[in-house]
Amino acid sequence: MALKLMIQGTASSVGKSLLVAAFCRIFKQDGYRVAPFKSQNMALNSYITDEGLEMGRAQVMQAEAAGVKPSYHMNPILLKPSSDRMSQVILRGKVYKNMSATEYHKFKPELLKFIKEDFDILAKQSDIIVIEGAGSPAEINLRDRDIVNMGMAEMTNAPVLLVGDIDKGGVFASIAGTLLLLNEDERRRIEGVIINKFRGDIEILKPGLRMLEDIVHKKVLGVVPYVDVHVDEEDGATDRFYRTNAKGDVEIAVINLPHISNFTDFEPLAKIPGVKLRYVNKGERINDCDVVIIPGTKNTIGDLQVLKQYKLDEEIFELRKKGKFIVGICGGYQMLGKSIKDPNQIESSLKEIEGLGLLNIDTVIETEKTTTQVKAVVLDNLPQVLLSLRNIIVEGYEIHMGKSRIFEDSKPFSVITYRNGEKIEVYDGCVSDDGKVFGTYIHGIFENREFVREFINIVRKSKGLSPVDEIIDYKEFKEREYDRLADIVRKSIDMKEVYEIMERYRD
Repeated sequence: MALKLMIQGTASSVGKSLLVAAFCRIFKQDGYRVAPFKSQNMALNSYITDEGLEMGRAQVMQAEAAGVKPSYHMNPILLKPSSDRMSQVILRGKVYKNMSATEYHKFKPELLKFIKEDFDILAKQSDIIVIEGAGSPAEINLRDRDIVNMGMAEMTNAPVLLVGDIDKGGVFASIAGTLLLLNEDERRRIEGVIINKFRGDIEILKPGLRMLEDIVHKKVLGVVPYVDVHVDEEDGATDRFYRTNAKGDVEIAVINLPHISNFTDFEPLAKIPGVKLRYVNKGERINDCDVVIIPGTKNTIGDLQVLKQYKLDEEIFELRKKGKFIVGICGGYQMLGKSIKDPNQIESSLKEIEGLGLLNIDTVIETEKTTTQVKAVVLDNLPQVLLSLRNIIVEGYEIHMGKSRIFEDSKPFSVITYRNGEKIEVYDGCVSDDGKVFGTYIHGIFENREFVREFINIVRKSKGLSPVDEIIDYKEFKEREYDRLADIVRKSIDMKEVYEIMERYRD
């Protein structure tokens, strides 16, 4: 049976996902077969596996760090919030149903068998499984039905390392308070503490670490410095929305919708020399830019209402008049059309809303969800301005509830040639007559090196700038980042002690 290690945190966003990825890469470097696992994930960033099944993006990132193919077994339950009280429940990669928080809490015990089965499948395939908790284990009102923190640790007999975020302040109190709220058996299972996101002189911190150990009677296994590692992030708790990557000749503005999903689509753009990528957050203006991107969303109609409420639609229309590029991905593509209908009110309280009218399409939200990995070819009859994109092959994935109809006098953007490995011929997306507005359902399109280089050069040419010759291979870039992360964490944590802890819990 595989060795186990569980990473829990004193709160959300203390760095659990990144530390799990670091441990996955360290164990891989040490020659072990490793798999990540998170029984229940709540995030709008998701991914489609080779089988066309949906899972949380964080576990995909961790699988990449472990050097294994992502599998829904690594994330049996994914919750995708569509409002403050409702979430779509993805069970084993497929939509189960929409539930309120109360309904889901009552439903949790029925999920235990699926969680255990999926964990056992991974355990038979792996030498080590690194398990991620969610939020805090000290949510005392949820303890009786916990399936993701101490309940998960007990189910699998996994040792727990507790992580605290020192960057926010109050790390000693958060660690001591978390341990205080656990029962005796739960406290015993916590085998060590990690201080994360440290900035400053470690010598000044050391006396505090010794005092903490005396108070909580747990060893501090390491202090991990604050690191800006560029790997895919789990959800909107990221601070990436509030910083720009650099000054650049080309400025791209991504609208940070309330239910933005798969914002990882745009990270490759931030790695291109001369590109400034920024997010337009609530209350901010788009202002002048070269490209506006409307991203995917879990609530297309609701987020389009918000976009109009803040008059961002008027700014988009002005930029359109100036000849700027307007791009829509998935839900953003739907918003660019003439109308969006939700007759069954699956994602919104409204049954219909007028779109931005920049593309000649309309969309109907349907009950069946499309989840596919795709390969597509950009069509060769696109407008002149997009000439260099013609016939480029792209790979990505689809996650959407709606179907869009292109009117006869309009052109699709690409043709999908493979879905989940099966040959097919289906048109995707739409492009305006002048080529300055286009949309697609394909997530991950900017991870395709040739496509993103040519698109950026199209924008540069429109500004009279010289083209960029080479851009980084994003997959290779991420591999280097995983190694960098692992090196930092290996130097910061007592890995000998970590291995000894796992051995003590060997079944």
